[in-house]
Order: sequence, then C-alpha cells, then structure tokens
Amino acid sequence: MKIISVVNGPKNISAIVQGCMRMPALSKEDAAKVIRTAYDCGINFYDHATCYGENGEAETRFAEAFPLTGIKREDIFIQSKCGLCFDRNEFDWTKENILQSVDDSLRRLNIEYLDALLLHRPDVLYDPEDVADAFNILEHAGKVRHFGVSNLVPMQIELLKKYVKQPLVFNQVQLSLEQSQLIDQALYMNNKTTEFSVNRDGNALDYCRLHDITIQAWSPLQIGMFGGTFIDNPDFPELNKALEKIAEREGASKTAVAIAWILRHPAKMQAIIGTMNPEHIKDACKAADVNLSHHDWYELYLAAGKYLP
Repeated sequence: MKIISVVNGPKNISAIVQGCMRMPALSKEDAAKVIRTAYDCGINFYDHATCYGENGEAETRFAEAFPLTGIKREDIFIQSKCGLCFDRNEFDWTKENILQSVDDSLRRLNIEYLDALLLHRPDVLYDPEDVADAFNILEHAGKVRHFGVSNLVPMQIELLKKYVKQPLVFNQVQLSLEQSQLIDQALYMNNKTTEFSVNRDGNALDYCRLHDITIQAWSPLQIGMFGGTFIDNPDFPELNKALEKIAEREGASKTAVAIAWILRHPAKMQAIIGTMNPEHIKDACKAADVNLSHHDWYELYLAAGKYLP
C-alpha cells in the first residue's frame, strides 16, 4: 500500500481510504470482514459521516464489527464528517451542531477521539467564529486530533482559516477519470470553445497543494454523482479500452488502473473506495502497485473524452 504523510496532519496514512457509507446494509460479521480485509490490504484509514445511514447507522455498525477484527484502535485512523443534516434538509455548521455531532459519533463508534473531523459540504449560513469555538473545544477536550473540510472552494477555506487556528489538512472532493473538473480547467484556460474551460471550483487543486491540504477523492469510479461506474460501461468504450491495455500490462484490473490514475498525480491525493465486497477491496488496493508513466496518465485522461487544446 502507498503511504503518505500530511503536512501539519496525520503521518503514515494509506493512500486508499475505506469509505463506510454502505456499511449499514451489512451484518456486524460482514462489516468486520470488510474492515479486516481493507486493513490486511494496507488500508489504515476509515471514512465516516454522521449522515451515513439512518441515525448514523454506519458508525454504529462499524463499532459493533470492530472488536471482531482483532485490530487495535491505535493502528487505524477514523475520520467522520458533520454538518449534512438530511433529517432537517439543511447544512448546519453551528457550534452546537458540531459539538453534538462529534459526541454522537464518538458514542456510536465507541471511541474516545476522532483522528479527523471534516465539515461536510458548506453551510452558507455559517458563522466562522462559531466553528472556531467548536474546534477549540474539541481539540482541548482531546475529542478530535485533526480537522478538514469537504467540497469547499478556496475562498470558503480562506474565510474559515481567518478564524480557525487549527490547520485544515483535508478537503474531500469528487474526482474520477470521468468527473475530472478539478483538473480540466487549467488545461483549457481561456478557451471559449469548450465547457472544460469553465472554472467550477476556484482552482481548488492548486490551492490545496499550495496550502498543504490533502485532497481526498470520493467516487473515483463514478459517472456524475449517481450515474454508476464507467468500468465496463458501454458508453465509455475508449476509456475502457485504454484501461484494459494498461491493466493487462500491469497484471491488475481496470478498477485498479482507474484508481492508480488518481494516485499518480503529484498532489499526493487519497482515493476513497466505497465497496463492501471484500474481493473488490482487494482488487482496488492493487492500484497502489500499478505503475503509470507520464504518458499513461495522459492517455487515460484523453480516453475519458478530453482533448488537448
């Protein structure tokens, strides 16, 4: 497994993260198998959110399953996210909600601290001083060790940083070969002939690299937000042909190659996988052993429907 260390953040964490959003569908025995399989493949980072499952059920299932794995708490990194409140149909970064959400996550996960807490999508009504107070309380109480955000553009992060004293070390955003807006605009800058030139994220990738914020790429195989995977999808023949060619050369799967495309980027990103199938976890983790050249990376990018200006 490829290991990275985050400036001002956690050290020796896996480049591939096991997402736990789909864990509520599993029994505790099957959930334990997922956790253990990921760990045996070199994953030591597990991603949660308060909204994963009704009443945080993903965190509850993880806690029920974890004792069955034989893994020590101190050997893994547990991250959760708060602020996305489906039950109230709103985003909520108020001090009260952040503090209550962390307490609820710790209770459900049956742990004493979170290795990382991310604010889950922007609350456009938030008070940054409120967030700063919450972060200070959580840090001083030893309940959260590192902090970050998800799906935020640079100016939103800048405003938050004016008040929050803790380093913001993660920004969790969508990125895949098909959903590559994070990368596209820089290539097509100032080109009125294509939608690829539209700046949709305020140059978030370059900003995060400049400020030592590690990108966590969610849905690394996804079409759009809920369009399924592009792997073996007949709508993406050129991409699958390019993936297959490299997969055969590397002795890996197309899935592994697609994830390796993200890990190949010099920004040292993490890729979050969400499968609950142990065999698929093993397959995806082979991405860490896939060697993509500079040419390979561009070949895949262009096969996904882009072109050089």
